[in-house]
Amino acid sequence: MSTVGPEDAELPSATVDPAALIQRAVALHQRGRFEEAAALYRAALVRAPAHFDALHLLGVIHHQKGEYAIAAQLIEHSIAIKPDVAAAHSNLGNALRQLKRPADALACFDRALNLKPDYAEAHNNRANALLDLERPADALASYERALQLKPDYAEAFNNRGRALFGLDRREEAVADYDRALQLKPDYADAHANRGNALLESARPEEALASYDRALELKSDYAEAWNNRGEALRDLERDVEALASFDRALQLNPGLAEALNNRARVLLALKRFFESAKAFADLLKLFPGYDYALGYMFHARLQACEWSYYHALTRHIVEGAERGERRDMPFSFLAHSAHPAAQLSCARTFIADKHCASLQSCWAGERYRHDKIRVAYLSSAFHDHPIAHLIAGLFECHDRARFEVHALSFGPDRKVEMRDRLRRSFDRFADVRNLSDREIAEMLRKLEIDIAVDLNGLTEGGRTGIFAQRGAPLQVNYLGYPGTLGAGYIDYIIADRHVIPTDHDRFYSEKIVRLPDSYQVNDRKRRIAERVPSRSELGLPETGFVFCCFNNSYKIAPDMFAIWMRLLKRTDGSVLWLLQDNADATRNLASEAERRGVPAGRIVFAPRMLLDEHLARHGAADLFLDTLPYNAHTTASDALWASLPLVTCMGGTFASRVAGSLLHAAGVPELVAADLDGYESLALRLASEPAMLADMRSKLARNRASCPLFDTERFRRHIEGAYLTMHEAHQRGAPPAGFGVAPLDDVI
Repeated sequence: MSTVGPEDAELPSATVDPAALIQRAVALHQRGRFEEAAALYRAALVRAPAHFDALHLLGVIHHQKGEYAIAAQLIEHSIAIKPDVAAAHSNLGNALRQLKRPADALACFDRALNLKPDYAEAHNNRANALLDLERPADALASYERALQLKPDYAEAFNNRGRALFGLDRREEAVADYDRALQLKPDYADAHANRGNALLESARPEEALASYDRALELKSDYAEAWNNRGEALRDLERDVEALASFDRALQLNPGLAEALNNRARVLLALKRFFESAKAFADLLKLFPGYDYALGYMFHARLQACEWSYYHALTRHIVEGAERGERRDMPFSFLAHSAHPAAQLSCARTFIADKHCASLQSCWAGERYRHDKIRVAYLSSAFHDHPIAHLIAGLFECHDRARFEVHALSFGPDRKVEMRDRLRRSFDRFADVRNLSDREIAEMLRKLEIDIAVDLNGLTEGGRTGIFAQRGAPLQVNYLGYPGTLGAGYIDYIIADRHVIPTDHDRFYSEKIVRLPDSYQVNDRKRRIAERVPSRSELGLPETGFVFCCFNNSYKIAPDMFAIWMRLLKRTDGSVLWLLQDNADATRNLASEAERRGVPAGRIVFAPRMLLDEHLARHGAADLFLDTLPYNAHTTASDALWASLPLVTCMGGTFASRVAGSLLHAAGVPELVAADLDGYESLALRLASEPAMLADMRSKLARNRASCPLFDTERFRRHIEGAYLTMHEAHQRGAPPAGFGVAPLDDVI
């Protein structure tokens, strides 16, 4: 409660002049005593209902209190009385901006500037309205005019930084925020905005320092707490990030971005039940929040929570087909069965998040090098499944024809694989602290001929690099089993199994088909010499062991129902699954019981080192694949360990990978055309020991000679693909799909 001073110890009498009341009100207003000032403005209006100053300044107080509709009404009334006051038009524009009427606000600022062309604040406010209208280039001109008129205008520097940030000119944005802070060191908004620009420039540690400074100045700054959490996430400090999002929501329970970020960090922490609930809470408050429904469904799938599975799948897929932002492309792969829907989902996401830059880094040159320069870009250059597949390729690339670069934007984990990868490239660059634009510019400066995206639209991907077009040829390979939906990606590496020729229309890229399988494998993958006993692994000493080591989100209820029928029809059998998370373990056990299978017949395998994991495959009898998202690296692991695998070909890239691998391993007879055939084949293998033993022996014999595990053969084929792409580009021909012929001789 405000203290009452001697000048306002009693109500004004009816004879007090309105001008005197307004004079006293202005003094209180300037001291921040808004309620007392407002009472005096109202008292003046009782005596003079058409008093411009009382109406205008009372409107300003309501604006400062966040009562924008009342503010706009009062200021409009004042303008009707006195239409030639520029400040009133500008203040009305500010209120209309808060009411989400930016076009009307812009008209107000224009009227203010017609009355007073050198009104710096109106130029600044006009630019704010232009930013609301997503016209950052136009806003920039207005901010610059404001700064010409008022060179020490800290707010205009801060706001111009926002415009530059919107134009992806982030270094210039940071410079403007720094200038604002030189003029006004305690400017919390400028510190927070500086953090935003640094965060988007892949400088999370510096961003975190800016957010912390903003919060020192303004501890109840909910948006800064939220953005601080995003910086912590980028620094892989997820537990601290969660605390930051929680603090943002304590201050502003309806802050949509913080609700979304909190749900996402719970997903990253594998707290899937909590994550799904958090997304559901977000959707209650904001029913159409972008991608939240897909994230919620993905969290439920991670936990093997299948309530309303088919209804949610149908709802998400139908929305994606209409171009709605219902799901992220990667999670969409796990429940969409048609490549047309995946193309629509990817295109929607790319248009929303990663539009092609208006200013390409590569200017159309055709480089003339003695060697083709290939750059692989990835977040997975450490102990990661992608690295385990592709490391051998990097080592055996033909250095007479190719110069091979790595641009790593993932963590620098001190593991053996990281050291091996570093040694395998001509140049290995850790670029995680560079912005997308800076990395694309590096590709241009290095005159890279072919840039290969090993992430695509997966967690940790940096599609924005490719949106800046740093290389003349850009390729989608290995990390993402589907189309990226981006016009700036020229090719996708595939084979005739994962992308049949009649599916070409479902890909924005041109299709390059390798002759065996699209998937590279590393012959040097070690299998531990010691195979643990079944009892050590928690398995029964006798009886048939079905297994699936896929991630839990790939297990669909229809597939699980087939697995349960197989257990019922195979006496003494168990199903051995990866122990992914406690929620999934509990729910899968419950689902088994519901289908009449004792929970004890589901055995869970904890994660372990790769060589030991490969060795324990020897304790299993048959790997059961998933649909609509097959085993990928897990399938090649099983085949490398000579464990037979049964799959079913689906309609999408992700649902056809295991079939591709089985063909390249020389056992196409393990590929079923439909789920009935899949179930019958699995049951036959479980029932006929001789047939199963024959499959295992065949895989063991083939391992040394089959195309799937012939890294050198694969190297010749993919280099043939690179040569064909490069030669076409050198001729000036546009990208076009092609097949690579089997090459029997080293190039």
